Amino acid sequence: MDAPPTIAPPLPGRVLVEQHWRDVVFLHWRVDPERVTPYLPKGTRPDVIDGATWVGLIPFVLSDTRFPPLPALHRLGTFVEVNVRLYARDHLGRRGVVFRTLEAGRLLPVVAARVAFGLPYHWARASVTRRADAAGLELEFRSRRHGFRGPSTRIRARIGAPVPRDAPDAELAAFLTARWGYHEQHLGRTMWARNTHAPWPLLRAELLHLDDELLASSGFPELAGRLPDSVLASSGVRTAFSRPRPLEARSWALPTIRIRRPARA
Repeated sequence: MDAPPTIAPPLPGRVLVEQHWRDVVFLHWRVDPERVTPYLPKGTRPDVIDGATWVGLIPFVLSDTRFPPLPALHRLGTFVEVNVRLYARDHLGRRGVVFRTLEAGRLLPVVAARVAFGLPYHWARASVTRRADAAGLELEFRSRRHGFRGPSTRIRARIGAPVPRDAPDAELAAFLTARWGYHEQHLGRTMWARNTHAPWPLLRAELLHLDDELLASSGFPELAGRLPDSVLASSGVRTAFSRPRPLEARSWALPTIRIRRPARA
């Protein structure tokens, strides 16, 4: 198996934005690499492990967004997000996620992320309910995109025990979660943004209910009808991003101007 490192590489430059990701559920389906190739940005290819790549449906709470040196936007920068993501590598071998959609519960971050970074954010009515009883902790996420017949999702999962470092699927779990960046097409170029955080405190999880339209609207209508091949969860991490950089530098330069002096008589 060829999993990414579980320790984040250093950021290339200063921190652009900090966030807290918490109450995370990772649902993943195994698919053929050819299935995702049409949805990847130019200059990237499917990231493959054991001959397959994966499609993820990830609900979580994004909180305490901060743009250093400004203070955290506690209320404005806190909302439920549900994303559908793919996994890619570029010609330099850098791994990342490629988002098909990011459903978010606040409008201003949606507009800002679409304009500034080209990320496919959509404004949605999104919420999470936490239930704790003798059986453990349950998380239930609900989201419906604003607009006529906007796609929706409902995900309910029970959180379990920690994933041991030597578990048979530990390397796969690292492949699906320790990504350290994203690729995105923006203004005609493929961009790469690095992020960093502590290793995920991964937990087992049991999917109790899934009623989803986001996978289908993202180009994968066959997935929601079958159980995911991997179900994980995490209490969360604090993360930081550097500014996105183009995958390829612009290949243009100012033309050379030559001044001819008049010949002497």
